[in-house]
Amino acid sequence: MQQVKLSSTWEAIREAGQNVLGEVARQGYDESFVFSVRLALEEGLINAVKHGNGMDSSKHIDLKYSITPECVEIVITDEGCGFCPVGVPDPTRDENLEKTTGRGIMLMRAFMDTVEYSERGNQLRLVKHGP
Repeated sequence: MQQVKLSSTWEAIREAGQNVLGEVARQGYDESFVFSVRLALEEGLINAVKHGNGMDSSKHIDLKYSITPECVEIVITDEGCGFCPVGVPDPTRDENLEKTTGRGIMLMRAFMDTVEYSERGNQLRLVKHGP
């Protein structure tokens, strides 16, 4: 796995995301596959900056990734105290439909084959298998 240590800034995660997605595209995956990985990667990195590290640019994000013809695997670790994804409200319930947040985990699960959080809750593992 390749590994990159990022500062918790929008610029750092944008650049890292572009680099990873460039490698995914160079591996020959189609546009739909790249879109799925992009959506999940961006959501995971944004959550790490915003929720995990609390927008504290002195904290870091550890981004590990492996891109092969068989699959893309991404592991994002932040310095936060973690959270339990089970407690996240269902964004499809009537009372949550008009909220502007809370859809990221649902989208990651819809577009990736595997979405796993570490026991501590500060590490996210994403896997998408090739066609």
